[in-house]
Amino acid sequence: MSMLTPPGMGGKYRITGDKYPRMRRPRHRRTLVLASIASVVALGLAGWGTMQLIDVFTGGDKQASAADRRADCPTPKPSTPAKALPAPAKITVNVYNATPRGGLAKAAADELKKRGFRIGKVGNASAAYDKKVPGPGVLLGAPTAMNGTFPVLGTQLTGATPKTDARRTADVDLILGTAFKKLNTPKDAAAALAALNKPTPAPSSCR
Repeated sequence: MSMLTPPGMGGKYRITGDKYPRMRRPRHRRTLVLASIASVVALGLAGWGTMQLIDVFTGGDKQASAADRRADCPTPKPSTPAKALPAPAKITVNVYNATPRGGLAKAAADELKKRGFRIGKVGNASAAYDKKVPGPGVLLGAPTAMNGTFPVLGTQLTGATPKTDARRTADVDLILGTAFKKLNTPKDAAAALAALNKPTPAPSSCR
């Protein structure tokens, strides 16, 4: 019996020789290599997926996209000059009162005169309009006043309705209606008039 055989164990359990047998399992190098490669691939896919999610929630490279759109857009056209509008001093206004309240026509005429308008007739409205104007007022004049005089006079009274008649003269009527309270403030009227004289920006097809 070999000295390596534990006491009491003989026969088929007898250990021969003078060295202990190796109990370590053989290394599976191939399995380890494959596991390492799979881990690297999984990490790469996870990183790529994370970047895709970031692009979805942040819109991707917005600056690059905006630059591409600007490159594709044609050079913007210059603004369209504003139409030549008459100055208040070139407009003659007849002021009529279509309400039951007295003194409105004179007060409005005096204020318009301070703002540079020429004042013509002042008084009560004709039967066609007397107590028949529910809004703030009516602007009445020749058809040619629609694109010139009416826009300028309309800056003084918001909500005034433009209407045309058969007259051939350049004067216009401001008929004060039931809803009239007062003219626009000089500041608001001046701002509205300045906006009329600004050039119109050219529309752009790029967004």
